[in-house]
Amino acid sequence: MPVRFRVLDVLDIAIVSFLVYQILMLMRGTRAVQLAMGLGVLFVAYALSLVLGLHTLRWILGYVGLVIPIALLVIFQPELRRMLEQLGRGGPLVSALTPGLDREAAIRLVNDVARAARILSLRRIGALVAIERRTGLQDFTETGIPVDAVVTVQLLISLFFPNSPLHDGSVIIRGNRVIAAGCLLPLTENPTVGRTLGTRHRAALGLCEQTDAVAVVVSEETGTISLAREGELVRGLSEEELKVQLMGLLVPGGPRAFHFPWKKTP
Repeated sequence: MPVRFRVLDVLDIAIVSFLVYQILMLMRGTRAVQLAMGLGVLFVAYALSLVLGLHTLRWILGYVGLVIPIALLVIFQPELRRMLEQLGRGGPLVSALTPGLDREAAIRLVNDVARAARILSLRRIGALVAIERRTGLQDFTETGIPVDAVVTVQLLISLFFPNSPLHDGSVIIRGNRVIAAGCLLPLTENPTVGRTLGTRHRAALGLCEQTDAVAVVVSEETGTISLAREGELVRGLSEEELKVQLMGLLVPGGPRAFHFPWKKTP
């Protein structure tokens, strides 16, 4: 009997392939890779116990297999949460329901953030500025001190000025306003991140792994300006390069943000 291959079958295979690919991309560079390899070892051991007749080992692994589905939900909770967040913020309907700043206000925000980063860089003052996009950052703003002030170059510099009460945390921007300062952000769990990165850079990466926020980091030791987005960190940016990147990410109809492969840090 001939097998009928429908157009819906192609669509079905394409959707499943896309979901598997997204899951693998989310797992890449995280501890979930090692956990998945451990599960693979258990599966191979169970298969060998069936072939070789190792009854005791098969009995033990059989009971382990009963709790594996629940264990997977617990073990891969960060990756599953990140996948659902990306699905939730990726569609056009979601984008339409969460409008951002108008073009003029967004350009003014980009100019103020980039200029403040350059001044802080010249003075070797460490800074971490997180800019909220579609994913809300309310959980992180609650860890800091409410500010609720319009973003200006002078305000950003004063918040990070050494020995000020709020200089040691992150500033979170929503729209064109500084919502809170001195906020605590999650550190990255990516084991491939270099040990030379400080706490600010790790916090910026951690935030951008869990949300679609954009984070600007100024190194206190070197004055280097960095930009974190989508779990990646680009270092050594000038003021103009930072502007181009932020324009592409924040300004409606702005130039498309591009990568600097020679400046990218895993």
